[in-house]
Amino acid sequence: MTHAPASEGMDTGPGPALEAAADNAANAESTAKPANFGLIFAALMLTMLLGALDQTIVSTALPTIVGELNGIEHMAWITTAYILAATIGMPVYGKLGDLMGRKNIFLTGIALFLVGSVVCGLAQNMGTLIAGRALQGLGGGGLMITSQAIIADLVPPRERAKYMAPMGAVFGLSSVVGPLLGGWFTDEHSWRWAFWVNLPLGVLAFFVAVVAIKLPRKAVEVTLDYLGTALMAAAVTCTVLFASWGGTQYEWSDPLVIGLGIGAVVAWVLFFVAEKRAKEPVIPLHLFRSPIFNVATLIGMIVIGLGMFAIVGYMPTYLQMVYGKSATESGLLLIPMVVGIMGTALPSGAIMSKTGKYKIYPIVGTVIIMLVAYLMSTLDVSDPVWLVCLYVGLAGAGVGLMMQTLVLAVQNDFPGAEVGTATSANNFFREIGATLGTAVVGAVFASRLTDKLTATIPAEAAAKVGNSDSLTPALVRALPADLRETVVNAYQEALVPIFLYLLPVFAVGLVLAFVLKEKPLADNADWHAQNAGPDPVADKEPEPVG
Repeated sequence: MTHAPASEGMDTGPGPALEAAADNAANAESTAKPANFGLIFAALMLTMLLGALDQTIVSTALPTIVGELNGIEHMAWITTAYILAATIGMPVYGKLGDLMGRKNIFLTGIALFLVGSVVCGLAQNMGTLIAGRALQGLGGGGLMITSQAIIADLVPPRERAKYMAPMGAVFGLSSVVGPLLGGWFTDEHSWRWAFWVNLPLGVLAFFVAVVAIKLPRKAVEVTLDYLGTALMAAAVTCTVLFASWGGTQYEWSDPLVIGLGIGAVVAWVLFFVAEKRAKEPVIPLHLFRSPIFNVATLIGMIVIGLGMFAIVGYMPTYLQMVYGKSATESGLLLIPMVVGIMGTALPSGAIMSKTGKYKIYPIVGTVIIMLVAYLMSTLDVSDPVWLVCLYVGLAGAGVGLMMQTLVLAVQNDFPGAEVGTATSANNFFREIGATLGTAVVGAVFASRLTDKLTATIPAEAAAKVGNSDSLTPALVRALPADLRETVVNAYQEALVPIFLYLLPVFAVGLVLAFVLKEKPLADNADWHAQNAGPDPVADKEPEPVG
């Protein structure tokens, strides 16, 4: 935003200042919640659901997909390609939205997601499917980030709390509904419908966004941070592959895994050096001068990234292995997690809108997650299924108090011109934390399970059981009763103590929750005043390149 200079010889008293203030106030009022906000919000919720859903919808369809396309050796890439592209795209979408305006960026994300869905639905080989998944992920990352940023453009932080809560619940919903839908499509129709279903819903959201969303375009020259984006992509790729392949496809001592680890460290260092020099960095380093951003992001990485994904990742298999449930049944038994998320996210969002305060919710949420971790560490094979469901529901309640509360706290600490960048950076680092945390938990579990099986399975029966990598629920159910009981006990004893190991990590999260600064959520007047000021993106002096 640039302002014309006062003409020479003219009175520069209160007249021009009052006119400027009036213009600013008018501009601020124009960003108030539109009359058709309900329609816009529905479209944003739908696109967020699509973006989050496609992280999990193929999980139950993977055996069928790789069987039809003859690509079992590339199976992991069907999921990894999506997560990689979505994570890399998040900061780029956030920054471009701040610079160029969010509507066209949002529409671009929907278009990429839909094109990727078509490519996946038509794929006749694994290479095409993986390319389509990467394109889907590139669009899906934009849907998740830009939806949250558009809400920030339209609604002041204090009122925004009640809208951010259900948006956060979408992630929990997708983690349960995704595998169920994928399994149902695969069993009743075709796995390709996991992708075709995106088309009518995505097209509907696209046209609603075109017609209903009215946001100003930013009249600024866009300077893209090509070097920073490339280094970030390299750093994320090395980090995700290091975490995904280490201890699974390759031993941790394998030169490839070691090389990925070294590459990740080098790429991250070079990335932050490049960001310091960039004119428009994709993740500006001044974000890290905000204590609220730092603390909220760390809590998200530690408690949500590790806590939620450890439970979602291992509870379905635990229910199949220990209780003999089918894949569909184990997915349905995770519904209490969605109920828990909704049961705390919606009321807490409404209360935050009334009080303007948010600090208590991460504290209570972390305490609940710690309690759940302890309770899960006491599980025994003789415990009833309803008890596991109860613990899963409690975990959802803890996550529901935190997920979007932390995003809201970050958004509230930055002006509107940087809200997309701040939102995307917060989500970006949470994804990185989830990837690393899941990898660490998986490595510890695999090692413990191997030790337990080696110690308890008789040598003559070892061939029937196989190793920990090839252990499946179907194989366990087919074993003789006494051998099945031994394997189930080994599985249970390998997994449940890990939840106790997580307690010190969650304790760090609790300390951070107490440290989190509470900055009252801006109401209409404060938000208008803040957004009526000079645009920090448009007006700031270019940072030196050298």
